[in-house]
Amino acid sequence: MMEEKQRIIQEYVPGKQITLAHIIASPQIELCEKLGIEKKEAIGIMTITPAEGAIIAADIALKTSTVKIGFLDRFSGSLVIIGNISAVDEAIHRIMNTLVRVLNFSPCPITKS
Repeated sequence: MMEEKQRIIQEYVPGKQITLAHIIASPQIELCEKLGIEKKEAIGIMTITPAEGAIIAADIALKTSTVKIGFLDRFSGSLVIIGNISAVDEAIHRIMNTLVRVLNFSPCPITKS
């Protein structure tokens, strides 16, 4: 007798949202080394869904201020930007503003440590 196999179809339907927006001021050198990024005054971290939103966010950040991209993952929606504190702060706020007002993303609070 043949065994009947059950098929499961999984579908990922993300909402448009920013789930994390955090600024780390004065990161320790050990943290930067573990992340594989150069030491800067600040690190900005964002997680965005759909993941392609991180590409848009990176473009906004680079056009907004003098930050550099420390990490960008178009599959998970993770974005890490680095630079001086005011540049990272400006970039995170501009990203948030554009994604929420222009693209109708749901925001999260911007946090700092």
